[in-house]
Amino acid sequence: MSDATPPPEHDPAAESTPPPGIDEALRQVSAAGKATLGSGKDTLRALRRLISADLALARSSFGRSLAWAGVAIVFGASTWLLLTGAIIALLQRVGLSWFQSLFFTALASLAMTALAVWRVSSFFDRMGMHATRRQLSRLGLFDENSNDDEEDPPVTAPTAQHASMAARDVSGQETPR
Repeated sequence: MSDATPPPEHDPAAESTPPPGIDEALRQVSAAGKATLGSGKDTLRALRRLISADLALARSSFGRSLAWAGVAIVFGASTWLLLTGAIIALLQRVGLSWFQSLFFTALASLAMTALAVWRVSSFFDRMGMHATRRQLSRLGLFDENSNDDEEDPPVTAPTAQHASMAARDVSGQETPR
């Protein structure tokens, strides 16, 4: 037995139909183009609906997360106040005075506040987009060092150094006078 498949039979009916004319071929290409364009429009319409729904979900989630962040802040602050009171009572029971108990708990709160301020300032510094500003400055689109409020310096008479610099062309060669 051989594994090779026999060659396809020659179909005389397939040869009897002539190929479509140029006008029919153009109609078919035009119909295919219209179908592709319609499919592209449908795809873009579905993508627009998806993005719109995604943005609505994000907007709703953002509002709810802000509300819950507010709840967390309120309960976190009240918990810290209660914990501070408990620590003060514990320090009183150990034998410290009221002043010492309040001082040590206030010192702990101050240390945490300083840590939080340091971290916040660090994160705000990262939001300055320094690399983007540098690139824009190199392009001449945004210059951090320029002050628009300052007046231009007064124009003085050119010195010999200015005259020799003006006499040079772009290549740095001295131009003949």
